[in-house]
Amino acid sequence: MKLLGFNFTKISIEKKDTRVDKLKINTKIDLKEIKEVEQGLFKTKEKLIAINFNYSIEYEPEFAKIYFEGGFVISLESKDAKELLKQWEEKKTPDDIRIKIFNIILRKTNVKALQLEEEIGLPFHVSMPIIRKQDPTNQNTET
Repeated sequence: MKLLGFNFTKISIEKKDTRVDKLKINTKIDLKEIKEVEQGLFKTKEKLIAINFNYSIEYEPEFAKIYFEGGFVISLESKDAKELLKQWEEKKTPDDIRIKIFNIILRKTNVKALQLEEEIGLPFHVSMPIIRKQDPTNQNTET
């Protein structure tokens, strides 16, 4: 699977409250549409698939919400594309392809969400790595 293009069609962020008591952060990805893209420019054995999605990050209870809509195009082996399109008729997706699709969405939206959270003063929805001083009594020594 190759990512050929990605774009946002809507980005929304709203902070409803200033208190930060016992926040629970929920995320949700919805695939809205999956369809084959007609290839007119170049010929390839792979199929081009367009995917539209919604992704939301909700800070509960009623604290804030970040919302993304967008779409992207991927290329898939013909066999995988046929299986994806067949299952999508019932609003399902093959597990291995769905995981890759969700990872694309998360990679693109989480970077933007972190930037927006910083600008509006929200706690980050994912843990950031931190560096700690090493405990001198807990050093590994190899011989």
